[in-house]
Amino acid sequence: MAKMGKDEKSSWVIDLRKFLRDQKDIQAIKISPETHTVSVATFAKDQNTALEDSLQTLLNSLEKELKANPAKGTHLSMDGLWVHSRNDETVVEKTQCPAVRSLWTWREYEWPSEENTVEDSEEEWKFMALMAGICGVALLAGALTGLYIAAPKWLVYLLYSIALISGGWDAAGDAFQKIKRGQLDIHFLMLSVALGAVAIGSWAEGALLLFLFSLSGALEHYAEHRTHREIDSLTRAAPKTATLVDEDGTVVVLPVDSVLSGQILRVKPDELFPVDGEVISGKTASDESNLTGEAVPVEKMVGDPVYSGTLNLWGVCDIRVVRLAAESSLQRIIRLIQNAQHLRAPSQRFTDKFGTKYTYMILGITAGYFLFSWLVLGLSAFEKEAGEFSAFYRSMTFLVVASPCALVLSIPSAILAAIAWGARKGILFRGGAAIEKLSEVDVVAMDKTGTLTQGDLSVTGVESFPEGRSDEVLQLAFSLETYSNHPLARAIVNYGKKEGLVPEEVDDFQSFSGKGLRGQVRDESIFLGRRELMESGPLSDWIKKVDEPPPSVTEVWVFQKDLIGRILLEDKIRDHSKATLARLREVGIKTMMLTGDRRSAADGVGEAIGIQEVRSGLLPEDKVQIIKELTEAGHKVAMVGDGVNDAPSLAAAYVAVSMGARGSDAALEQSEVVLMNDKIEKFLTAFELSRKAKSIIRQNLVISLGTVLIMAGAALFGLIPLTVGVFAHEGSTVVVVLNSLRLLMGRE
Repeated sequence: MAKMGKDEKSSWVIDLRKFLRDQKDIQAIKISPETHTVSVATFAKDQNTALEDSLQTLLNSLEKELKANPAKGTHLSMDGLWVHSRNDETVVEKTQCPAVRSLWTWREYEWPSEENTVEDSEEEWKFMALMAGICGVALLAGALTGLYIAAPKWLVYLLYSIALISGGWDAAGDAFQKIKRGQLDIHFLMLSVALGAVAIGSWAEGALLLFLFSLSGALEHYAEHRTHREIDSLTRAAPKTATLVDEDGTVVVLPVDSVLSGQILRVKPDELFPVDGEVISGKTASDESNLTGEAVPVEKMVGDPVYSGTLNLWGVCDIRVVRLAAESSLQRIIRLIQNAQHLRAPSQRFTDKFGTKYTYMILGITAGYFLFSWLVLGLSAFEKEAGEFSAFYRSMTFLVVASPCALVLSIPSAILAAIAWGARKGILFRGGAAIEKLSEVDVVAMDKTGTLTQGDLSVTGVESFPEGRSDEVLQLAFSLETYSNHPLARAIVNYGKKEGLVPEEVDDFQSFSGKGLRGQVRDESIFLGRRELMESGPLSDWIKKVDEPPPSVTEVWVFQKDLIGRILLEDKIRDHSKATLARLREVGIKTMMLTGDRRSAADGVGEAIGIQEVRSGLLPEDKVQIIKELTEAGHKVAMVGDGVNDAPSLAAAYVAVSMGARGSDAALEQSEVVLMNDKIEKFLTAFELSRKAKSIIRQNLVISLGTVLIMAGAALFGLIPLTVGVFAHEGSTVVVVLNSLRLLMGRE
């Protein structure tokens, strides 16, 4: 065993080890930067979407350093992990025990592409279009020259050669890279057919094949460029610099990545807020349309939050940094979008595996068919005789029409287009699996506050028992709620700041999910929570005498040794909640409200919006149990929520949907779909988009497989020439790509 060397100090090796330690389900990870492959070993046999997302994020952060600082040797790390580095492959594993290793299941994952995708994809499709254009012009010139009897043969062959070289240039590069790794793909098949056609004197048909193949490739890359352009337009708002105000009042402009939490930044009119922060002086309004989709200015006063990438419209204000630039709302969204492009749908994973095996299968069938036609059917091996195509000619025609070009593109082209269109409309799909799964749901469970209601609560009253101590009640609630991220807490904290309160020091703070908060203020225990906390204790008789607030009003109770009080907050139902629920019922989806609120408030909201079933007074674990029961009954449940309390039920659902980029980190982490502009009607848009995407995927599969089956059968019986096979093969590829592009042109 080698001792630790400089590899142990390589930051990417350290990051890799940290990732393995944090992921309890992963036993080993294998990375090969040269071949762009990454595999993980687990005891589980099922795919893990959350694992894929974490892995993609890790690889995105390590991409450049992996190539610049390759690890070498074998050693045992200080943290007990084994690190093996040989050739271009690095393996980090938790054990070297052969018995344990034999129980592992290795699974390969998609390696993320480097960014600058818009510029790269634009350059690539334009180059491919240029080469396809040269190929087409040379092909046409060769065909016309061939018709001129007096033209020299060498000129015809030269023009066809130019067409073959330009048309096959990109395919040759891709095929060479795959061959180096011992793989064959569609590019190899097309080059083989073109060379085979030349070998039997069918120069024009070989050049035509490569012209249409290169043209369809250019169209495919153009579609990919359109997709990246749509996504990139959402991520350009990331600020690059920030204006720091030092303690002595000195103003310094520095890179936004250098800003630390707690520092004070100054933001002038028409500047972007560089990070997520809190206004500490000044007054303004911000344009948050890139986050929420709403172009209406949002007023910002002292104590209000501001978000990275949003525009300061008219006032000068100082903000305190609450999140580093890399952790801001905008950066989380950018990472979601970028990672979503690398997470494949289940059906796409199938076609990827199927496509690779299919390539080898078709090569084998083609070779067998050639021998059968030549040795059994008695056809000429290479020469055309008595109007019969040769065995080799038939084999090349079969190889063209049976190649899985359109099949391989049928799913990813539609998935990427759907992700791009959704991102443009404020809907973020966390990969292709989310798009496919959302189309299958038959039950939608929704939280009340912040989902069906606006969640923008306002304090309407503060009461104390005994009377006259409402200021104390507000001060205690303000101090405790400062440590919470619940919508009720945010409303109370904002109200307290506007009243000029300063939070007192809280010791031994505890949050009881779905129940309330506890802490010590001035050495006295303070409790904050729901009415239900008193209904089963010594205050049960007293609380019955206190009138419940109206259904639209929520109450938060505060308890101290000699003081009881409550804060009343009002929330409003979202404008489109009722219409959205009605439309969901029309398409056969059952709707449910799962809320921790009291029954009268929940029923009042449920009746107003027309939801089919209301479950109230629920703790987070109760919501999870309801979702599990629905799942066990055969339903596929989508859970829509926005808060920390919703995270467990989001994790339990078939599809997790988070409301708004400003939702809690826990909810965003668990979500597979994020409704950016905080509108419940966007769920309906996302659902209809997923159904449309799945429909287009089915159409693409029918087109691609149908073309293969019909043309392959015709080719086996010698019914079609190579030219028809080429047009059918490349035509189906173009149709599939254009069909997927329809998703980019859809309307809400």
